[in-house]
Amino acid sequence: MKDTIRLFTAAVLPQDLKTELQGQLLQFQDPAIRLVPAQNLHLTLYFIGNAPVQQLSGIKHKIQQVVRQHAPFTLTFERTEPGPKPAHPRLVWARFAPHPQFEALSHDLTQALAEQPPAKQKAIPHVTLARFRKDKPAPKGLPTLNSEKPLLLPVSEIALWQSELAAPHPIYTVLESYPLGR
Repeated sequence: MKDTIRLFTAAVLPQDLKTELQGQLLQFQDPAIRLVPAQNLHLTLYFIGNAPVQQLSGIKHKIQQVVRQHAPFTLTFERTEPGPKPAHPRLVWARFAPHPQFEALSHDLTQALAEQPPAKQKAIPHVTLARFRKDKPAPKGLPTLNSEKPLLLPVSEIALWQSELAAPHPIYTVLESYPLGR
């Protein structure tokens, strides 16, 4: 039996937003780019990492306590671009406008779940759409894309996800969902 489980907290994306974001990836065709499968698209709030299996019920309880203190909110899409550092990107992500409720929720989850919470934290609301392959030169001249119509991401619940490392992509499974504000 495995002693640890790889975990993160994230919001599930609505199917129409997944479809729209994947449509933008047509502009990022390059052999050095590996697309994230649609079923793996999510909005990360806090990456827990490897945790002892016997701590799972305690982790679930902490998440439940945090989400009760936060109301649902809606994020507004800003752009799809290479990131996180424009000069040396390693992925393509869909960035959303900063939102105080996202930042507060991410902060509170980090404080509750991290063994040693960071003193400073800058949570950027985003969805990773593709990663650059490490065995190929990084692509150059990739575009920054905006949407012709407003794209919104309503966040009314978050989930605890399990990540199992596999090739060519990890396998993500939602273990439990938690409605915000209840």
